[in-house]
Amino acid sequence: MSKINIIWHGHACFTAEYEGYRIAIDPYDPTVPGYAPLCLSAHLTLCSHSHHDHNYAQAVCMPLNEISCPFKIEKIACYHDEKQGALRGENIIHILSAGGMRIAHLGDLGHLLDDEQIAKLGKLDAVMLPVGGTYTIDPAQANALCQRLDAKVVIPMHYRGDGFGYDNIAHIDEFLCLRDDVCKLNESTLSLTPDTPKMTAVWHEAPMK
Repeated sequence: MSKINIIWHGHACFTAEYEGYRIAIDPYDPTVPGYAPLCLSAHLTLCSHSHHDHNYAQAVCMPLNEISCPFKIEKIACYHDEKQGALRGENIIHILSAGGMRIAHLGDLGHLLDDEQIAKLGKLDAVMLPVGGTYTIDPAQANALCQRLDAKVVIPMHYRGDGFGYDNIAHIDEFLCLRDDVCKLNESTLSLTPDTPKMTAVWHEAPMK
């Protein structure tokens, strides 16, 4: 059965892996509070925008084995704020498709998406979206967007937890209390398959320093 492994490293950084090919998304630098320094291995690195907590490509090294990318990668241009980038610039949504599954990483999305952008995202098996507010959409906006997207698996990111994350963004519980399908994961990897049930997936603990 087809399987995409989604690994959360902290903040908004994930690795998506399919058939041995790994894509690192939005690696953060060591200044992000509470998280362990990154040391990742991936065949490709994608960054949603140029801020230090999303584009620290120095933390990612290329593996020795060179294999062809099995993912189809699509991008949607959007903004880091509600004023068309006037405050924080542009943001890129990355959509990865492989094995009949489709996942999206929304980066530091700072506004609700319009109908055209929703249509471009299409049917998603998993969506990684910011929920912390201040720099991105807040918990209520994130929940409203989840209802429009109707992705099978919702993975919150870019939030504050107990002992990690920026002090001026929302605690993860502010988003989870709006969801009725929360599943707390103990393993570092979510193995996404066509049979994965609907859930809001959150890791039980963050990768800590």
